[in-house]
Amino acid sequence: MACRVSNINCLRAYPPSTPRFSPKCHHQNPNSPPLLLNNHSFPPPPTLKPRLPKQMMSCSVTLRRSFVTVKSHMATAEEMSISEDRMLVFVPPHPLIKHWVSVLRNEQTPSPIFRNAMAELGRLLIYEASRDWLPMVTGEIQSPMGVASVEFIDPREPVAIIPILRAGLALAEHASSILPATKTYHLGISRDEETLQPTIYLNKLPDTFPEGSRVLVVDPMLATGGTIVASLELIKERGVENQQIKVISAVAAPPALQKLSEKFPGLHVYTGIIDPTVNDKGFIVPGLGDAGDRSFGT
Repeated sequence: MACRVSNINCLRAYPPSTPRFSPKCHHQNPNSPPLLLNNHSFPPPPTLKPRLPKQMMSCSVTLRRSFVTVKSHMATAEEMSISEDRMLVFVPPHPLIKHWVSVLRNEQTPSPIFRNAMAELGRLLIYEASRDWLPMVTGEIQSPMGVASVEFIDPREPVAIIPILRAGLALAEHASSILPATKTYHLGISRDEETLQPTIYLNKLPDTFPEGSRVLVVDPMLATGGTIVASLELIKERGVENQQIKVISAVAAPPALQKLSEKFPGLHVYTGIIDPTVNDKGFIVPGLGDAGDRSFGT
């Protein structure tokens, strides 16, 4: 599927599934069983609407003062051919991703379970983001039954993981269990509660990244876009091209996506869900609150 977010061309390499954008979704066939969550491991969520058959959904959303219009349609070959110079936003339709986003949204979810849910969501999004992206080496090995042609992830080219502190630590927790070879660089950025402008308080990035480095930037909340833009500018100053960067987020909103599309063509963003708006305090609505505070119980 593909969606257009203002001048963003967001292509989805996944089959049609349940609606990605919850406001104003028009469901043509509500006769399917509801999604059930595991009640013994976390508080029960609010009442859930039934899921829809894959081919019976139409969905349109007008977001934040008509700032962004999102419509679902199938990607054409022409659209795929121009994807290299457009920012792409991926919302993988996996039911586990929907499940963990629902746990994170619930205001009754306690801090330890919230952090675990964030880590599980990060595991799934990193798995999706690494598809067809990792360097491979080929060869032959001897199995118990004969010689086999094999492919391995090349350990000589580790993926750089850059969590944006604090909340990025939780979302990136399982990165090393998904990817065979990684290096982690920490970047601490705080946001002024009045001006919403970012301030860098910790920078553990290398002076220069090796040529061809693949970088995963992990920031749970893409709200106003100030923090993620500041992060990517620091990374690009160190020699990384837009096409070699992928952003992992739990929730994204149009203001951040708009800024990213204007400044970083060719960037790929993987998010659990896209919410419609950001309030005057810079929080995504409905969102999931302050991801850092809820992850660490502060």
